[in-house]
Amino acid sequence: MAVIKKFQIKRFVANESIVDIKNVSVFYNKRQILNNLNLKIKKQEILGMLGPNGVGKSTIFNLITGLKDPNYGEIIIDGINVTNLPINERFTKFRLGLVPQYGGLIHDLTLIENLKLVSEIHIKESGLREQKISKLIYKFEFEALLNIKAKHLSGGQKKKLVIAMALINDPKILLLDEPFAALDILTIKMLQEIILNLQESDDISVVICDHQARDLLNCVDRAIILSNGKIIASGSPSEVISDKDAKTQYFGDEFNIN
Repeated sequence: MAVIKKFQIKRFVANESIVDIKNVSVFYNKRQILNNLNLKIKKQEILGMLGPNGVGKSTIFNLITGLKDPNYGEIIIDGINVTNLPINERFTKFRLGLVPQYGGLIHDLTLIENLKLVSEIHIKESGLREQKISKLIYKFEFEALLNIKAKHLSGGQKKKLVIAMALINDPKILLLDEPFAALDILTIKMLQEIILNLQESDDISVVICDHQARDLLNCVDRAIILSNGKIIASGSPSEVISDKDAKTQYFGDEFNIN
């Protein structure tokens, strides 16, 4: 059985923002999802986003990747206004990595075939591809799983594989959509360890969107709580838990992360 480690989050030191969402409003049909939202994501931080369904968490991911354009406002990545920049240019120019809640791999391919397929998209030189794949195999302890088809992997193994695939291009920004959903406690602890270890990698910011508040708050530097299209609380896990508005609208009085 795996050993569950006690996590200690390394506080990020960068004050510069890698993403700056400025005065953004988003409508779907006539329904307003985000209302004049302002959010800065700092370099090398792990940011968690919490809130009920439909408050705009996934919309923020879509704004960053370019899947959705704001009706009003600007999206700045690494100092450049990307509001009207196409999806493929954002992913390549700014090295975005996305781990979707569902999918992200080809089930009839083996683990190693999935890694090779993604590497061929992002890395031109074959020698560099092999080097990167080898590092990921070692990092994620895939050695015994290389020739197993993805459809036969466990839920945790699939999630690890999708994260590894997202890291192929050494992203500056990694977006994790509901990474803890439908996983057992040991697998969640394993993923928390992986996420925290990513912070020690070179210049990467991690943004997590999840309904599992306790699991998310145990592995982030900072969290925001969204409600009615706005951020109602922002700060360290302990700060947002004690925030009056967050308690009233999201956590309740009895919530804790112990």
